[in-house]
Amino acid sequence: MRAYFLRRLLLIPPTLLGLTLIVFFITRLAPGGPLEQALMRAQQTSLEHGAGRASGQGTALSTDQIDQLKHYYGFDKPWYVAYAQWLGKVAQGDLGTSFRYNEPVWDLIRERFPISIFYGLTTLVITYAVCVPLGIVKAIRHRTWVDTSSSMLIFAGYAVPGYVLGALLLVFFAARLRWFPMGGFTGDNFSDLSFFAKATDLLHHAILPLSCYLVGSFAFVTLLVKNNLMDALAADYMRTAVAKGISYRRAVFGHALRNSIIPLATDFGQNLTLFLSGSFLIENIFDINGFGLLGYTSTLDRDYPVVMGVLLLSSLLLLAGNLISDALVALADPRIRFG
Repeated sequence: MRAYFLRRLLLIPPTLLGLTLIVFFITRLAPGGPLEQALMRAQQTSLEHGAGRASGQGTALSTDQIDQLKHYYGFDKPWYVAYAQWLGKVAQGDLGTSFRYNEPVWDLIRERFPISIFYGLTTLVITYAVCVPLGIVKAIRHRTWVDTSSSMLIFAGYAVPGYVLGALLLVFFAARLRWFPMGGFTGDNFSDLSFFAKATDLLHHAILPLSCYLVGSFAFVTLLVKNNLMDALAADYMRTAVAKGISYRRAVFGHALRNSIIPLATDFGQNLTLFLSGSFLIENIFDINGFGLLGYTSTLDRDYPVVMGVLLLSSLLLLAGNLISDALVALADPRIRFG
């Protein structure tokens, strides 16, 4: 078991190396990069002032200026040389400088990552705190009014995408009824409030986005717990345990439940990565400057240093989440031994 997890840890660096190498190579081939955008802006400015056409030149920049732009954006070297330089900076803790914001990439990520962590961990805690007991109740009370009514609610929520629900909630509860703010993570005067007032303001801004995050995950986790618990309740060892005199409650919580949470432990790592990364659509609707929105806007803007930084951190979270899932599976089922 220790050897398995040690091998998994040792595989993380080469996996990250392969992922970043592929994406870095693609950024060099993709059209519409920062250099092309800079040349296009210069050409449009020149045409608006009539300088380019008057001089008879096809571009508003000289050769020296274009070379300076290539050097600034890192396109003056072959892609493998530029990747080696980027990798050397990463090894020193430097993720580069954003083309759009002209700030260190790590500072941009550090500013926005706590926001996604807040929503991600809150969603994760509420989801498992509600869905696991609900799944247990639905399995024990299968085909009763409790099971039917709760299934209707969670499936109705699952059918509505989170970003669509976010737009509806924003229109009715924020714009029309004015019960909640239109967006943002906190209010404008957040720093001047007391501790209790800060907590209230944070909760006031978080209710609508959290509703969108939770609506899609409730059905999956609840039905996963219910279906696996029902399979465990129908197993032979349950009938044997009850026949030997063990109470039904003890048989359910002492035997069946532990076996039924193994698939839930398998999926925990991926949920952790998804929740921490956030949803750029929900963050865009509620004007939340989170980690997901940063990755989305940097891709649209061809801000390649930010793209590579977001990719590196997201991939690291994914690999760590898979490792956590394996550890949880081994804890939930002692019979499992990874070779």
